[in-house]
Amino acid sequence: MNRGLETLTHWISEVFGWIGWLLILYCMAFGVSDVFLRYVLNQPSQWIGTTLQAAMVILACVGGVYSLQHKSFVKLDLFYANARDRTKAILDILTAPIAILFLVVLIWKGYEAASLSAMLNQRTPTAVPIPIYPIKFAIPISGALVLLIVIKHLIQDIQTVLGR
Repeated sequence: MNRGLETLTHWISEVFGWIGWLLILYCMAFGVSDVFLRYVLNQPSQWIGTTLQAAMVILACVGGVYSLQHKSFVKLDLFYANARDRTKAILDILTAPIAILFLVVLIWKGYEAASLSAMLNQRTPTAVPIPIYPIKFAIPISGALVLLIVIKHLIQDIQTVLGR
């Protein structure tokens, strides 16, 4: 099971990494364009700022999945960095329930908020009304994928502690 889970999470995180890369390019190109339009041509855009905000939310979602898969999250290295692999695994096992609880609540409440947004057909209150609910659905979806990776890491840590 762990091999299949590893393959699945690796593939998903790589796709999310590419999406994040494209979102960064989008934010750079349109961020500069918005500044140029606003301050050089004195013709501010009515939609770029809103789409940049949406792109940043989605970037945080896909970036979280990619970073956790590649173990790139910042950790408190005071005790962790010089510890043996088995000690690191034990520390990770002790903190996993907190992460799982947080992610379960994030998925649950994020899904409720996104569903309500879809039911109300929420849109941005701007000149160009952009739907909000697809962006809100990105939060519980990425939370579920992060939970999957946390479970995979938990299985690996248990195997490390057991000496496998």
